[in-house]
Amino acid sequence: MSVAQKNRDVFIQATDLVPDALEAFDTYANLLTRWQARINLIAPNTLEALWHRHFLDSAQLFVHLPASAETLTDIGSGGGFPGLVLAIMAAHYGGPTVTLIESDARKAAFLREASRICSAGAKIINARVEAVEEPEVDVVTARACAPLPRLLPWVFGRLRAGGTAFLLKGANWRDELTAAEKEWTMTSLEIPSRTDTSGVILKLEGLYPN
Repeated sequence: MSVAQKNRDVFIQATDLVPDALEAFDTYANLLTRWQARINLIAPNTLEALWHRHFLDSAQLFVHLPASAETLTDIGSGGGFPGLVLAIMAAHYGGPTVTLIESDARKAAFLREASRICSAGAKIINARVEAVEEPEVDVVTARACAPLPRLLPWVFGRLRAGGTAFLLKGANWRDELTAAEKEWTMTSLEIPSRTDTSGVILKLEGLYPN
């Protein structure tokens, strides 16, 4: 059994997907693999670990989304992580409507095609996040987008009062959070990552500049 197949099996066990949802992720994986040959959607050395490194890493956010959340915006979506993964989950299990913001036109084109053929129903905006004029939302997500001090102004600009941000962060999350707290007031909860022992999901509420 290949590494990719093993990771797919782990993903299935971890998420307990209904068959239609699994079919959507298989479609997503096949499309991404084809497009990856033309544009750099993910780091090439992570393609074999797609199901674990990208799909499961993103899907772990779904259970933490507030039940009352109706709208979600993902900043710097790239290859669709975590935003498109969450849109697929929401399409099959119920959840917020999802908007993906991606500044790279080729990646935005991929996201539109992936959302279409996976029936994810996501809205794709090809623009820099600071130039986007959209209604504020209940949830903002981001992954591998920018260090926290640079990221938080973008999050704050998209998040409604009382909203929640879920930010996937790696090994440097403590240093980033310490630096961000010098300029921002927030309530933070560090949720251990299921895919990276050195990483966390930062759940931020009450975000406001000092």
